Amino acid sequence: MTMVSTGVTAALRALEQAIETPRGDLGGAAGSAISVGNWRWTVRQRMAGVRDALAGERGHSEDGWLAARGGRAYRERNQLLGRISALGPQVLENPDVERVRAELRRLVKDVSRHVQRLNDLVYDEVELELGGSE
Repeated sequence: MTMVSTGVTAALRALEQAIETPRGDLGGAAGSAISVGNWRWTVRQRMAGVRDALAGERGHSEDGWLAARGGRAYRERNQLLGRISALGPQVLENPDVERVRAELRRLVKDVSRHVQRLNDLVYDEVELELGGSE
């Protein structure tokens, strides 16, 4: 198992930046329709980057007590991929941009927690191989 944080974290950071900008142009004013459309398209593209990074995750430990945690991480990843799929059309079509933004923020937090769990699993696997202090 390798550290997953680099690819997913970079994609997540790009998504987070897209979610937050341009914040002032999304209020629904008549002149902002183009800005909202650009925002929606940019966010959708960044979501695809996160999806691809998550889908590219490989392997989980098959070693004893780590196997259950690895299986959980795999199921969690699949749930996150499902949420990304479900949220994609909402980003492009839902008229309530702030509700979509809130859902996207929640997704970013959940993916971040997933990445942390994977990195913890990698750390524990290495510690087990090296014979940690416990």
